[in-house]
Amino acid sequence: MAQKPKTYFNWSSGKDSALALYHLLQQNDLEIDCLLTTVNSHYNRVSMHGLRKEVLEAQAAEIGIPLDILEVPENPSMEEYNGLMGDKIKQLKAVGYTQTVFGDIFLEDLKQYREQMLAKYDIKAIFPLWKRDTKDLIHEFLELGFKAVIVCINSSKLDTSFLGKELSLELINQLPEDVDPCGEHGEFHTFCFDGPIFTNPIAFEVGEKVYKTYDDPSDKTKNIKFGFCDITLK
Repeated sequence: MAQKPKTYFNWSSGKDSALALYHLLQQNDLEIDCLLTTVNSHYNRVSMHGLRKEVLEAQAAEIGIPLDILEVPENPSMEEYNGLMGDKIKQLKAVGYTQTVFGDIFLEDLKQYREQMLAKYDIKAIFPLWKRDTKDLIHEFLELGFKAVIVCINSSKLDTSFLGKELSLELINQLPEDVDPCGEHGEFHTFCFDGPIFTNPIAFEVGEKVYKTYDDPSDKTKNIKFGFCDITLK
């Protein structure tokens, strides 16, 4: 029997990662034995999603796949980030990984960036959800029994009432017309706490809401305000 390609999975802690991982585990033709997540070492939270490290670790424990964390500083430059990620990829390559998986859906520039970086290390990138209709994806996610809550919003796209809300068809139908059903343009991010890839659901509580302002990478004269809700383990 041919050996399955050794593959690590880029785990964001949200719904798209969960659905992509589900599909690959169902196919059972890859050896996925590592979840790689980027964590901001200053805040001890998942980059972008703002999820506490201990909640991330609880997810990995219930999924049953070892977690590998890439720590980055509070505000890394693109050069710093690329250097740290490059070092991590080299480490993974050295222990036999030849493939990696992302939950991206249709951001072409991001896909090209990932593929170009990985090509330097002869790592193949896999995108199980690529070009899928996001309405179909969110329906499939819910129909499979996955559960997630919104933990981060772009305040220019969504108001604070969405923070901490559990995803449902009703909630998706309440999204403004210019917001993608999967938040694929960064309108919102989620924390997945239950579903067919978990042995048990994550027991958690929704805490306080906080706001942070970041420079807009597309226009240095502007900034973007994000809202986060804190998730703690019960």
